[in-house]
Parts: sequence; structure tokens; C-alpha cells
Amino acid sequence: MSLDESTQEAARKPHDRLADWLAADMDAVNGLIRERMASEHAPRIPEVSAHLIEAGGKRLRPMLVLAAARLCGYGGPFHVHLAATVEFIHTATLLHDDVVDESQRRRGRPTANLLWDNKSSVLVGDYLFARAFQLMVEPGSLRVLSILSDAAATIAEGEVLQLMAAQDLGTDEATYLKVIRGKTAALFSAATEAGAVIAGADEGRVQALRTYGDALGIAFQIVDDLLDYGGADAALGKNTGDDFRERKVTLPVIKAVARANPEERAFWSRVIEKGDQREGDLEEARRLMDRHGAMAAARAEALDWAARARAAMAGLPDEPLREMLEDLAAYVVARIS
Repeated sequence: MSLDESTQEAARKPHDRLADWLAADMDAVNGLIRERMASEHAPRIPEVSAHLIEAGGKRLRPMLVLAAARLCGYGGPFHVHLAATVEFIHTATLLHDDVVDESQRRRGRPTANLLWDNKSSVLVGDYLFARAFQLMVEPGSLRVLSILSDAAATIAEGEVLQLMAAQDLGTDEATYLKVIRGKTAALFSAATEAGAVIAGADEGRVQALRTYGDALGIAFQIVDDLLDYGGADAALGKNTGDDFRERKVTLPVIKAVARANPEERAFWSRVIEKGDQREGDLEEARRLMDRHGAMAAARAEALDWAARARAAMAGLPDEPLREMLEDLAAYVVARIS
């Protein structure tokens, strides 16, 4: 490879480089997803599933399974089944989330619950969960089954905890971390851990990859919560300010409330706890966050979790896949730099 080609390769987004490296495996995953989301008797199932699955998502979670397995020397074929499993779990949770949040946009498109109805979204989500469990059984590994089924339970628990914490200004950072570790990081860490386990990796590598996935998932969610108050619609795949309108108490809000004076706390109480939101309130929320350095402090935490993810990879083989995963952790937080 020439110097110019090396420079161009380094400049590409880590996710794109990872996708290219895993292209053949991902083709197999996508084929399996299309096969298993089919339904002989209920055509609405593939209609609703395809609307979300084929909407241009980055397929990050299944790629983490594939990358972890390949990094640990696995030759296949069951990493494909596990990658499809995590994508089905992820898609099912998105379908359910959009109903709970009454969302109207997902990945830049109208949500399934808006195009069809809430009942269809919930039931198709249930179908995808069932398909996920069928897929995770096929490799015949009880440990992998335990990892992924535990993750499914943890995700549901995280979503319920978020529902309990929503609109509650008493929510602290410890509770927020439990929420995002459940709703987001659990599937990231299950993806990397399952990939290592199916490859028969030693316990040190399994735990390293689990730690990487957990830290990456936490950094990813903190960044997503930050972008809701300062990102473009194209970057988000949703409307900027969705979390504010849905009155979610995310890390930037928690930090701003902790530093608020009585007048500012009254504002947060009105818009979050009471739901009395008026024109210009989103801009005021951003101004208060900037005043107290809430965004910068949350960004620092995201950077710290990304650094933990990269550090977890130190003992793994020094090869291109490891470098891509390390770069991916850096890229996740570079979106808010």
C-alpha cells in the first residue's frame, strides 16, 4: 500500500473500515436476518421488520460479534447466528421503545408505530425476540445462551428503570449509569463477549472483550444523549431535542440540575417534572447547560469511558481488527468534539 493509500485508509471512519473487513460475514448475517424475519402466515411481520432493519442502520452490534469472534481466531459459522441474534434483539427493543416514547422518527424515517400502529410494533417486536432466542440456541453453547438471554433481561430491566427515573429530577448519576448500562451497554458487552466465547477464547480475552463492549456502550449512549442537545438531525436519525420533549433525565440534565440555582431549578421542574414546555425552552435548557459546563462535563465522562474501552484491548492480538475496535471507541466520542 502506498503512502497516499495508507493516509486515505486512516482517514476513513473506523466503522466503515470495520464494515469492509467483515463484508463477507455481514452479507451472511443480512441473508440470515432476511430469512428469519419472514413469516408464512403474517405478512405484516416482515413488512414492519424490514422498515426498521433495512432503514440504513450501521449494524454496529452484529459487527461487534463478528469482530470479536474473528479477533479470537474463529472460523465460523455460528458467529453469523449470534450476530443476527443481537440485531434482532436490538430491533425488537427499538420497536418497543418507539411505542413507549410515542416517537415519530427513527433513523430519519417515520416510525413503525406511526406507519402501522402500536399493536403491530409491539407484537412484531415480540416476534423478533422469539426469533432471537431461536437463533441463539442453534450454536449449542449454554454459556452463549446465558450471555445473550441475560442481556435481554438486563435490557428490559434498564428500560423499566428509565421509565421509573423519567421526569424525576432526583435521578442521580449512579441511577443514570444503571439505566444506560442496561438499555445500551448490556447488548454491546454481550455481543463482544459472545463472539469471544463462541471462538473458544481464553478467559482473559473473553473478559477483555466484555469490558471493551461495556465501556464502548456507555460512551456511545452518553454521546447520543449529548447529541440530542447539540447534534444535527442527520447525525442523530431523530429530531434534535427528542429527549427534552420526552422529559428524559439524561446526564447533561442531571449535571445542569445539580448546579442550578433556585430559579433555574424551577425551570427544570416546569419543563421536566410538570411537562409544561413552551417555545424557546429547548434553547434555554441548552443555555443553562452551557452556563454550568454540563455538556463539557458529560463529554469528559464519555471520553473517559472510551479510553477504558481502548485500554481493555491492550492484551489482545496486535492486528488490524484490534486497531479498528480501538479506533471505533475513539470515533464514538469524536462525534462530539
